[in-house]
Amino acid sequence: MMKSIIPDNVLEIKLTLRGGGMRKIFKQTFNVEQGEALLKGSGCYLSTTAGPIAGFLFVSTHKIAFCSEKSLTISSTNGGFIKRVEESQNVDKPKEKYIEIVTTDHFDFWFMGFVNFEKAFKCLQKSINISQQQSL
Repeated sequence: MMKSIIPDNVLEIKLTLRGGGMRKIFKQTFNVEQGEALLKGSGCYLSTTAGPIAGFLFVSTHKIAFCSEKSLTISSTNGGFIKRVEESQNVDKPKEKYIEIVTTDHFDFWFMGFVNFEKAFKCLQKSINISQQQSL
């Protein structure tokens, strides 16, 4: 089980963004390994049964991570490697696009509301390719 310390309020996140950007939030929030580089940080929403949760999706050379003001805990028995990343859109509203991340331990994560959807999706694909090359 992984639990991260998230800034307590939106003001603190805004101040952190001004004082060093997404890289600083990523390094302060998640366990960054030696040689790991942040590829992209994107503001977006995680879709949940209780409604969307605003936060940041971070894509690095070693992991994909999400943080929010809301406390989220997800347990995984085997580490939950990424099985696939797919893009989707609302049939009734084609401008509403989603990214689905499916893990090997059968979790599905749906992200939406990206400022630049295409860039975020391409970055996720790049991260997965890097990860697959590193595991060879």
